[in-house]
Amino acid sequence: MISAGDFRNGVTFDIDGNVFQIVEFQHVKPGKGAAFVRTKIRNVITGAVVEKTFSPTEKFPTAYVERKDMQYLYNDGDLYYFMDNESFETVPIGADKLGDNFKFVKENTDVKILSYKGSVFGVEPPNFVELVVTKTDPGFKGDTATNATKPATLETGAEIKVPLFIDEGTLVRIDTRTGEYMERA
Repeated sequence: MISAGDFRNGVTFDIDGNVFQIVEFQHVKPGKGAAFVRTKIRNVITGAVVEKTFSPTEKFPTAYVERKDMQYLYNDGDLYYFMDNESFETVPIGADKLGDNFKFVKENTDVKILSYKGSVFGVEPPNFVELVVTKTDPGFKGDTATNATKPATLETGAEIKVPLFIDEGTLVRIDTRTGEYMERA
């Protein structure tokens, strides 16, 4: 059991059979009245984010989310196949379980499969990936305005903004959490 007074970012807990994860929390002690905890919580199964306030003394059962390392192999239509790194068992996962940041994952990349009570609800790619730029317009000499960017297509088909000096064939590092260009690799 976890009390609302012990909430921290990333903590998962159960409310009426639904599993929620703390996105943001704030302990509030008004000058008058009782203290409370203001939170933003995300339903880990549906992905819906809601704001909710709790009394610091409320208690909830802790939900244990299993994170398993697996390797992404290939996709066939709406099914994506992953291999367990220990048992070498292949597991198909539907496209609806993949997040928006999965567009940065190429074949043979290790990812984390998230499940609760044996039910897979998400795929967590590595925080940083290195991909080759396959298509972008050339930068022009004298185009040196501060933080100027241009669109680029990566080898996975994802589109991002890159600085003007990046050319086709350049290996770049991408932050999969924000989808932003970090640096040349």
